[in-house]
Amino acid sequence: MQNVEIASLGFPRIGRQRELKFAQEKYWRGELTQAELALVAKELRSTHWKWQAEAGVNLLPVGDFAYYDQVLTLSATLNAIPERHRDESESQSGKISLDTLFRVARGRAPTGKDAPAGEMTKYFNTNYHYIVPELTADQEFSVAFEQFFDEVEEAKAFGYKAKPVLLGPVSYLFLSKAVGSDFDKLSLLPKLIKTYADILVRFSAQGVEWVQLEEPILALELEADWQAAIASTYEALNDTSVNILLASYYGTVAHHQALISSLPVAGLHLDLVTAPKQLAVFAANLQAEQVISLGVINGRNVWAADIDVIAERIRPLVNDLPGRVWIAPSCSLLHSPVDLDVETELAPALKQQLSFAKQKLTELAQLQTLLSPPENCSNRAEVDAILATCVARREAREAAADKQVIDRVAALNSDDYERETEFAHRQTIQQQKFKLPLLPTTTIGSFPQTPAIRGLRSRWRKGEITETFYNDQLQQVTKDTVERQLKLGLDVLVHGEAERNDMVEYFGEQLEGVGFTQFGWVQSYGSRCVKPPLIYGDVSRPKAMTVEWAEYAQSLTDKPVKGMLTGPVTILHWSFAREDISREQIATQIGLAIRDEVVDLQNAGIGIIQIDEPAFREGLPLKKSDWEHYLNWAVDAFKLSAAGVTNETQIHTHMCYSEFNETIAAIAAMDADVITIETSRSRMELLTAFEDFEYPNEIGPGVYDIHTPNTPTVDEMVTLIEKAARKIPVRQLWVNPDCGLKTRTWDEVEPALKNLVQATKVLRRRLG
Repeated sequence: MQNVEIASLGFPRIGRQRELKFAQEKYWRGELTQAELALVAKELRSTHWKWQAEAGVNLLPVGDFAYYDQVLTLSATLNAIPERHRDESESQSGKISLDTLFRVARGRAPTGKDAPAGEMTKYFNTNYHYIVPELTADQEFSVAFEQFFDEVEEAKAFGYKAKPVLLGPVSYLFLSKAVGSDFDKLSLLPKLIKTYADILVRFSAQGVEWVQLEEPILALELEADWQAAIASTYEALNDTSVNILLASYYGTVAHHQALISSLPVAGLHLDLVTAPKQLAVFAANLQAEQVISLGVINGRNVWAADIDVIAERIRPLVNDLPGRVWIAPSCSLLHSPVDLDVETELAPALKQQLSFAKQKLTELAQLQTLLSPPENCSNRAEVDAILATCVARREAREAAADKQVIDRVAALNSDDYERETEFAHRQTIQQQKFKLPLLPTTTIGSFPQTPAIRGLRSRWRKGEITETFYNDQLQQVTKDTVERQLKLGLDVLVHGEAERNDMVEYFGEQLEGVGFTQFGWVQSYGSRCVKPPLIYGDVSRPKAMTVEWAEYAQSLTDKPVKGMLTGPVTILHWSFAREDISREQIATQIGLAIRDEVVDLQNAGIGIIQIDEPAFREGLPLKKSDWEHYLNWAVDAFKLSAAGVTNETQIHTHMCYSEFNETIAAIAAMDADVITIETSRSRMELLTAFEDFEYPNEIGPGVYDIHTPNTPTVDEMVTLIEKAARKIPVRQLWVNPDCGLKTRTWDEVEPALKNLVQATKVLRRRLG
C-alpha cells in the first residue's frame, strides 16, 4: 500500500492536436453537427481520463472539460445566463442549451439570435480568459445545464471514480459582475449556496465521494465580509454527503490560515510551487482525518520538476500522515501543453528538460515511487535512474549561461531607462512631424490570417515552396493590406503581420535562448490557442526581426506605418520561462533585445513603433502588498525597450482585458506616447481610471469588440467615442478597435473599419 495518493486537479481539454478547437470552429461554420461535436468531446475526455488513470490517479477530475470556458459552463449550470442570450423556449423551460453558451461567449451561435457577447477577462494572473458572469440584484439560481452530471455518468461507464471539479460559490460571486443596479453581490450568496447544495446532493446520488471546490480568491487579501462568506458557505455545505476538497492555487493562502483551517472540509489543496513555505503552517493545523493535497508539480510551466528535491522536502509529512497525503500539480494542467511525446523536432538537450501535462502525471508517479516506504520499493534501479536524471538536468541548466548577455545587463544604468525629454516636449515634436488629424484612426496591428496565408506558411515550413516564393507571396498580402487601409481612409497604418504565426512565438523563434515547439498549444479562450516559446537560456537578439517587413510596407505609402513589436513583459508572461533565475532578470534581458529592434526600426525610417504589453497586468502578484516590486521591474523592462529612440519617434503600446484603476500610475510611468486599450465590452467603463488619474499622454480606447463577428454600426461607435471624449480631452484621443484583427475575416473587418472611419468623421465635425 502506498503512503501517498496521486491526484489531478484538471487536464487540458483541447487535445494534443487541438481536436476540440477544430471541431468547435467547424460546428460554428455549419460543417459539423452538434452530435458530431459532442463525439469529439467524448473521445477527448476518454483519452485524458485513461492517461490519468494509467498514471495512478484514482479520482478522475470531471467538470474540467468545457466547450468554451469552465466558468461559463458553471454559469449555465446555475441558470445565470443573461436574458439577451436565451431563446424563447429556454426562457420558458429554464434549461440552457450549448448554443446559448456560444451566444454568450461569441455573440452568435448556429441557432438563435445574435446578441452582444459577455465580457471576457483574464482568470487571475494567467493568460486564460473567462466569460464574466452577469448577475442582477434579483438573480435566481437553479440547475439548468446537465453537462457536469452527464460527464459523471460517462466516467462511471468507463469504470472510473469521478471527482467533480467546480469553481466554489464565493469565488464565483467574486468573479461575477453586478448588472442592472449597484448592489452587494454577497446578498446573492444564500440562494447560490442552496443551488450548490442541490448540485452536491445530485453528485452524491450518482455515487460521487469527493468534490473539488476551488476558491482561488483565498490567494487574495480579502475583506472581512468575503472571509465571512467563505466560513458561512462551507458550514452550510457540510451536510451534503460528499467529501469536499477545498482547493486554492496561484499563490499563498497562509494569510487566511486560521479561517481555512477552521472550515469543515474533508481535504485541503495547497499550491506549493508558488508558495512552498505555507505547508508548514497548514500541516501543523490539520484537522483529524483531514486529507492534505500537496501541489508540488508546476501546473503552469513546462520544465521538468526536481522531484528528488521535492521528495525530500515532503517526506516527513508523508511519513507522519500515512494515507492522508495526496501529491498533485499546483493547479489544473489547463495551462500546460498536452503531450511532449508528439514533439519530434526538439533538440534532445532541451526536450529532456521539459514536462507537459501527460508527462507531469508521470512525474507524480515517479515522485510516488521515491516516497514509497523502503520495504515497498522493489526496483532500486528505477529509483537510481530517476535520481540520476534529476542531477543531469540541473547540471545541464547550469552549463548554459551566456556571459555576454549577463555582462550587458550588469552594465545598465538609470539613463538607459529614460527617453530624451518628457512627453509634453516629445508630443509637440511628433505633432509637427506627423500632422495627424483630430481623433487619428489606426488599428492594433494584425489583419486577417486567412486560410491562404496559413496554408502558405504550412507549405513553406514543410519545404514544399522556397523561401523566396514564400516571401514574394507575403509581400503581395502586405501590399494588399496597405491598399485596403488606404482605401478605408485610416490615418496610421500597419503592415498586417501576415508573416507572423503568433505575436509571441514569432519573436521567440528569432531570439537566442528561446526555443519553440511544434504542438505545445495551450488554450487562451474558446477555440483560441497559443503556442508559447520556451525561454530556456539567456536571451539576446542576433539580428533584426521585423525591419525588412516594416520598411517594405512603409515604401508603399506616404502615411506612417507602425512598426509592430511585442513587449518584454508580454513575451515573458506568454512564454514558458526558465525557473533558475528571477522573472525580473529575464524581463531585463528581453527588454534589451527589443530595444535593439526598436533602434533598428527607427534607423530604417519607421517613425511610429508599437510595443504591445497586453500581459502587463497579468503578472501582478495576487496579494496587493506584493505589487510594488513587480510593477517597478515591469515598468523598467518596458522603458528599457523603448528608451533608445529620439524625441520624434512615437512609441505606442497596447493593453487589453485589464482593470486599470489600481495600476494606472504604473501605466503612466511606462511613458508611452500613445496607449491603446480594450474598452468596448465595458462600454468605456475602463476609462474612468484614466479620467480620475488625469492620464497625461495620448490614448486610444477601443470602440468595437473584435472578438465577435458582429459588425458595429456607425452610431454605436459614435456613442462610444463621445463617451470617451467626456472622460478624456478629445485632443488626447485616438480611435481604434479593441485588439488585433488576426482572427477575423476580411468580410467582417472591412465593414467594421469603414464604419469606424465614418464614425470618426462624424465626431470630427461634431467635436471640432
